[in-house]
Amino acid sequence: MRLMGWAIALAAAGLTPVAAGAQTPEAAQPQVTSAAPAAAPAAAAPAPAAATPAPSIDYAAPTPGIGVPDGRKGVQDQVTAVGQQAADFHNHWLLLMCAVISVFVLALLLWTIFRYRRGANPTPSRTSHNTAIEIVWTLVPVLILVAIAIPSIRLIRAQYSPPPADVTVKVIGNQWYWTYQYPDNGGFEIVSNQLKEQKDAKPGERYRTDADGPPLLAVDERIVIPAGKIVKFIVTSNDVIHAFAVPAFWTKIDANPGRLNETWVKVDRPGVYFGQCSELCGARHGYMPIAVEVVPEATFNAWVASKGGTPKGAKPATEAAAPATAEAAAAPADNAAVEQPATNQAAVAQN
Repeated sequence: MRLMGWAIALAAAGLTPVAAGAQTPEAAQPQVTSAAPAAAPAAAAPAPAAATPAPSIDYAAPTPGIGVPDGRKGVQDQVTAVGQQAADFHNHWLLLMCAVISVFVLALLLWTIFRYRRGANPTPSRTSHNTAIEIVWTLVPVLILVAIAIPSIRLIRAQYSPPPADVTVKVIGNQWYWTYQYPDNGGFEIVSNQLKEQKDAKPGERYRTDADGPPLLAVDERIVIPAGKIVKFIVTSNDVIHAFAVPAFWTKIDANPGRLNETWVKVDRPGVYFGQCSELCGARHGYMPIAVEVVPEATFNAWVASKGGTPKGAKPATEAAAPATAEAAAAPADNAAVEQPATNQAAVAQN
C-alpha cells in the first residue's frame, strides 16, 4: 500500500499543469537561441566601402592675358590685393617722384652748365656757405624719404600680417625641383619638375606643350589653390637656399634649410600663374619653375580628392566608416539585451 501511495503521488505531480505565464527551461531555451540568428545578419553586415578618389581633373590651359605671358615673358599683372597696392605705389607714386626729381636735377644741371660757363662768367664766385640753401637741401630729401616711408610701412604691414588661412601649402625646395604638401587636406604630397621640350624628351617621356605653359616655365605638377581663399605658404628647403617667387602674387620668400618662412596670398581671379626659384642654388638653378593654378573651390576639392587627399572640413573615409562599423558591432549586444528578460523569467518559473 505504501508503494502504491508513492506511485499515485508521483503520477499526480507529473500531471500537474504549469502555472499560467510560466515557461519550462526547454520552452525558454528556444527564445534565447533565437536571438543569435537575428543578430547574425547585423554582425555580418559589411562595412561601408571606403570612398574612392574622384577622377583626376584636367589642368586648365594658360589663358592669354591672365596667367600666361603670351609672348611677353615675365609680364603678368598683379592679381592679389597686396600686389595691386604695391603696383599702384610703384606706378603712381615712386615713378612720378623719380620722374620729377630727375627732371629737376637735369634742369638744374643744364642751367648751371649754361649760366656758369666760362664765356658767361669769366670771374667765378667764391661763395663757400649759404645757410638757406643748406637747409633746403637737407629738409627736402628728408620730406621725400618720409613720403616714401609711410606707404612703404603700410604695404609691409599688409604683406606680413596674414589673416587666418583657409588652405595651407608647405613648399619644399630641392636641387632642382619643388615638393608641395597639403597638411590641411590629408597631408598628400606632389613633386613638381620642369617639363622638357619635345626634342629633349626621351621616347615615351612627357614633354611640354603650349597647353602646359611657355618654355622654361611649364611643369608636370602645378600647385592648385582655390580662388577667393586665404592660402598660407610655409616655405623651407631640403638642401641649399632657394627662393619661392611668383611675381603675379607679389610673393618672394627664401627657402632656407632648417627654417620655416611664411607668406600668404588671396587670388580672386582664376588662371595659371608662373614663377621661378629666385636664389642661386646650383648648376640647374634656372630650371626650377613654379606654376600655380587658381581654380574655383569645387574644382579644388575635386583635385584634392583625385590626389588621395581630403577636402577641408570633410571626414576621411576611415573616420566615416568607423561609426557604421561600431553600430554593426553593437547590434548583437542590443538584441541579446532585449531577449534577456525572457531568460530571467524562465529561470524564475523554474524556481
